[in-house]
Amino acid sequence: MADQIPLYPVRGAAAVASRKRAAYYSAAGPGAERPGSCCDWLINICQRKRELKARTVWLGYPEKCEEKHPRNSIKNQKYNVFTFIPGGFVLAVTIVREAVDEFRRFQRDKEVNSQLYSKLTVRGKVQVKSSDIQVGDLIIVEKNQRIPSDMVFLRTSEKAGSCFIRTDQLDGETDWKLKVAVSCTQRLPALGDLFSINAYVYAQKPQLDIHSFEGTFTREDSDPPVHESLSIENTLWASTIVASGTVIGVVIYTGKETRSVMNTSNPKNKVGLLDLELNQLTKALFLALVALSLVMVTLQGFVGPWYRNLFRFLLLFSYIIPISLRVNLDMGKAAYGWMIMRDENIPGTVVRTSTIPEELGRLVYLLTDKTGTLTQNEMIFKRLHLGTVSYGTDTMDEIQSHVMNSYSQMYSQASGNNANSTPPRKAQSSAPKVRKSVSSRVHEAVKAIALCHNVTPVYEARAGVTGETEYAEVDQDFSDENRTYQASSPDEVALVQWTESVGLTLVNRDLTSMQLRTPGGQILTYCILQMFPFTSESKRMGVIVRDEATAEITFYMKGADVAMSTIVQYNDWLEEECGNMAREGLRTLVVAKRALTEEQYQDFESRYSQAKLSVHDRMLKVAAVVESLEREMELLCLTGVEDQLQADVRPTLEMLRNAGIKIWMLTGDKLETATCIAKSSHLVSRTQDIHTFRPVTSRGEAHLELNAFRRKHDCALVISGDSLEVCLRYYEHELAELACQCPAVVCCRCSPTQKARIVKLLQQRTGKRTCAIGDGGNDVSMIQAADCGIGIEGKEGKQASLAADFSITQFKHIGRLLMVHGRSSYKRSAALGQFVMHRGLIISTMQAVFSSVFYFASVPLYQGFLMVGYATIYTMFPVFSLVLDQDVKPEMAMLYPELYKDLTKGRSLSFKTFLVWVLISIYQGIGRVSFGAFLDVAFITTVTFLWKVSAITVVSCLPLYVLKYLKRKLSPPSYSKLTS
Repeated sequence: MADQIPLYPVRGAAAVASRKRAAYYSAAGPGAERPGSCCDWLINICQRKRELKARTVWLGYPEKCEEKHPRNSIKNQKYNVFTFIPGGFVLAVTIVREAVDEFRRFQRDKEVNSQLYSKLTVRGKVQVKSSDIQVGDLIIVEKNQRIPSDMVFLRTSEKAGSCFIRTDQLDGETDWKLKVAVSCTQRLPALGDLFSINAYVYAQKPQLDIHSFEGTFTREDSDPPVHESLSIENTLWASTIVASGTVIGVVIYTGKETRSVMNTSNPKNKVGLLDLELNQLTKALFLALVALSLVMVTLQGFVGPWYRNLFRFLLLFSYIIPISLRVNLDMGKAAYGWMIMRDENIPGTVVRTSTIPEELGRLVYLLTDKTGTLTQNEMIFKRLHLGTVSYGTDTMDEIQSHVMNSYSQMYSQASGNNANSTPPRKAQSSAPKVRKSVSSRVHEAVKAIALCHNVTPVYEARAGVTGETEYAEVDQDFSDENRTYQASSPDEVALVQWTESVGLTLVNRDLTSMQLRTPGGQILTYCILQMFPFTSESKRMGVIVRDEATAEITFYMKGADVAMSTIVQYNDWLEEECGNMAREGLRTLVVAKRALTEEQYQDFESRYSQAKLSVHDRMLKVAAVVESLEREMELLCLTGVEDQLQADVRPTLEMLRNAGIKIWMLTGDKLETATCIAKSSHLVSRTQDIHTFRPVTSRGEAHLELNAFRRKHDCALVISGDSLEVCLRYYEHELAELACQCPAVVCCRCSPTQKARIVKLLQQRTGKRTCAIGDGGNDVSMIQAADCGIGIEGKEGKQASLAADFSITQFKHIGRLLMVHGRSSYKRSAALGQFVMHRGLIISTMQAVFSSVFYFASVPLYQGFLMVGYATIYTMFPVFSLVLDQDVKPEMAMLYPELYKDLTKGRSLSFKTFLVWVLISIYQGIGRVSFGAFLDVAFITTVTFLWKVSAITVVSCLPLYVLKYLKRKLSPPSYSKLTS
């Protein structure tokens, strides 16, 4: 009892101190904040987000900006310096590994932030780092250079006042987008005049939408002041690439406020499912440690200072907690990463996050980009259908001869008509009827394809030719070798390249005219009267041109069959042929035309101009005027273009499906294109039905469409980003439930943030492991949100590859990465983790038996240095050798992907397998302590010692091997038949 007396004063002192604190706060009154409240207040202050506001930006005077704006630097790091304050010895390996990964990210960010740009100042051009660019700076960006921040496009070296940019790192489309400079600044005689005017730009507050912008440009020193509205076509977003000419822009958003960064989610610290499961088992072991210590103290009868004995037992049995497990696993992960990068079958693969190789073996959902990931983004013209006749790749020479004959006939008749003074069109009718019907239809179709597009031919300047002389070179040099095509879609380029191959070549184009070269070398000039660009709503584009030779005005239009079928004249072949081409995986476009009189066009132009000036419902009024022209158009042809798939995409997708992985395709491309690729890549099998989710804008429409989808069974889902947004707002749970039951899902017109949101939705609703794979900057958010992110190093740059956990060079490499390395890493780490726990449990069992024999004394069985050596040096290599374990050969794992399906159930590491290891540890611990508790140098050199050790080993191991043999016979593993 004497030992327990000091407890009472201590308890009393604590109570008195508690009462004093309570009295202090009550005396201070209700306004006094407790320490917890202060901490909360500080946290709220530190985490408060800065309010985003609209801003007025003075050209070339960043110091005039009233507010502080973020630095224009990119930061992908997950930690800061204080994260790596040295921890314990056991955690040193983890800290070093994370620090190395983080340093590599820092180096990559530093490389981007250190890129130099030309900044225009009053004193001329100066070089400035990307990270030092400020709002209001005038930045010059050269061709093929990355745009460092969001800017308004002021000037370009291109005489047309426009330029092309590549947006593949922003929206995933390798289409080139046409951007137009502010006309007020483009008309200035020289660059330096930008500082001689008093002008500013009003820009809306930073937002996520990369497809819209509202602003105004105002010049105050002119009379009257110039006000020019700014839209998306006047902007240059960060992370895009200048594809033509040199551009000058004024910076409006920097750093975290740029569109690209706002659409990129913050990188999270990824923890593998295996690590979480081992943490759960470690918690269970801790509870077992406390319970065992309490049992020992209870069996002692709580004699004397029992709480001291409790802590002694906690220390003696502490080997139950596998402290060395973290070190073993981290070294194992490093070994797996080394094996992946050394695999000759997947060259160029890089492991950027070394903490989650086991995740590759637990994946259930694979979310993939389309452009550049499944496809090469190289378009090839494959089919031309005129209704009664179809031309393929092997009959293109017939088209070429038809075009050649048409133009030679036309010019021979034109020269004859000049002598006879009769209209050329009347003279043409004298040709044989059959010959005319085929040749003229082919000629009209080819001419329509050559005119109805947004392609611009570009002629590279010769070496040493720069500045203004470049323009003269463009006008003069029409050589085919020097010409490249720029367009807002690779389909457009494929069509124009095809017309060139059959004899009708686009040689020049600006904002008001285009020129075609015939097979005979004549130049045909057409004046562009109106352009109607492609939109996701209209699904078509059109152009009104005037032939300068004949003054004929023609309205050409092409678009998706769903949009064009109601516009063209009645026919009985279009729908059927579109279906046939789509089944071949071709992207179809319907081409039509309508001849206009001068009076019809003038009437249209006046109504169109009036609609464009309206303040309210401008888009609807403009669309209504254009639709007035889109009636009873003459159907010319149907084209089929193939987007070539990456190598071995089809067998790879089939392998992944057989492995039990569900594949979702998330793309920013059009619905029709995405559906075509889903079919051609066999993401959706030929026998499978496809349910295309109709566009919905309200809760009621979403409800009806979801009910319609619910009645479908075993069909793939195709849904657009806008419809997805509405469904997620009102029926998130229902949509997720239905979509997860589909064999394949295709989401088109997805923004980068929508891609990341879909990944998070799957993680939350299913609890399964997700993998995202992409190759563009628009895939970064999705890659970082997924449990495992894979980046492909391809045509769209390295941004996705650098942000990913694993980087590969081809899509087909994902098969071996998952089936071989993912499977092996998971099974090896599961065995390694449980064996390390088993090692600690044996010692703790022996200690428990020893203490029980000696009246529950809290005395150690072995010396401390011996135990440290046992947990590290003595058993390190036998245990660590499990990272080289192999149940089946890599070739067998690739041949039978069904072996992968077992891993997703988590049977290699579960509470069931853990309890089996616990029972083995208890059995072996009890068996060994009987003879192995004492160490006598004289004794260990005798024969008696040898036979006793042998007996202990046999008793400890033989029954276990017998049980293991019987289990394999009665319940063989899935791979046993393959290895026999």
